[in-house]
Amino acid sequence: MTRDYDGVEYDTERSSDFAAAPDSFQRLWTPHRLVYIENGQLPGEDECPFCIAPNKTDEEALIVARGEHAFALLNLFPYNSGHLLVCPYRHVSTYDLATAEEVAEIGSMTQTAMRVLTNISHAHGFNLGMNQGRVAGAGIAEHLHQHVVPRWALDANFFPIIAETKAVPRLLGEVRAEIAGAWSQYAVRDSA
Repeated sequence: MTRDYDGVEYDTERSSDFAAAPDSFQRLWTPHRLVYIENGQLPGEDECPFCIAPNKTDEEALIVARGEHAFALLNLFPYNSGHLLVCPYRHVSTYDLATAEEVAEIGSMTQTAMRVLTNISHAHGFNLGMNQGRVAGAGIAEHLHQHVVPRWALDANFFPIIAETKAVPRLLGEVRAEIAGAWSQYAVRDSA
């Protein structure tokens, strides 16, 4: 047993207790990733997470904003804290199949997401992208979604390179509440 700064006891594991050969490596435990590892990210044919999400509460679905044609939600397996996905409500697979209204709202919500993340988490930059089709890297290829990934100077480290691990420092519910609370402040309103 080990004690923390407040004197609370907690269990720790020594590398010699679980490694094949004792070593000095520290382990970053990310049990929330086990669902992804065991079940994969691919839903069943009738279980599109982007079609199911709008029927749940915002908190359950991690939705930060709803529009008329599209909505924004946190990525369940984020690359960085605040990694958002902007999706049309309609189950459409590629950008060229989206309507003009869907494209406009996806674009507008992406801009708002960037403003919100710049102001609440002080993002230094963004990666934006849509992977179209499974061969292009789309995890859920059947439902169009735009990635909005906030980036900070020096946010990349050795974990993704040598350990295929990304440290995400904030809980999804906490991030969702902060983004959702700031969304309307940074959304651009039509003057028409």
